[in-house]
Amino acid sequence: VQLQASGGGLVQAGGSLRLSCAVSGSTFSINAIGWYRQAPGKQRELVVDIRSDGVTNYADSVKGRFTISRDNAKNTVYLQMNSLKPEDTAVYYCLAEYIATMSGDIFYSWGQGTLVTVSS
Repeated sequence: VQLQASGGGLVQAGGSLRLSCAVSGSTFSINAIGWYRQAPGKQRELVVDIRSDGVTNYADSVKGRFTISRDNAKNTVYLQMNSLKPEDTAVYYCLAEYIATMSGDIFYSWGQGTLVTVSS
């Protein structure tokens, strides 16, 4: 499973951005896809993830502002970010949790990051 994140950029506080995570490979084996972020000097943290059954899990800091969605036909997961704050500034990564077909083992695949900068 390979992931390609895009959509980052510079936006003013209060603005919006939409990130995309294009997924390729054995997409049928994916359990969940998540968005994580890492701000300078901080640990990488979960923003939101969505499981194969559609259940989502949002970080408290983004609830009501960010929305995860997926387009199965395009094998793409989106992160709509509204009401952005300077503290949302970070490199955003997408992560897929998937099952190896033969062994049943769980693996993880990271996409490259996309930088989101929110100016005050």
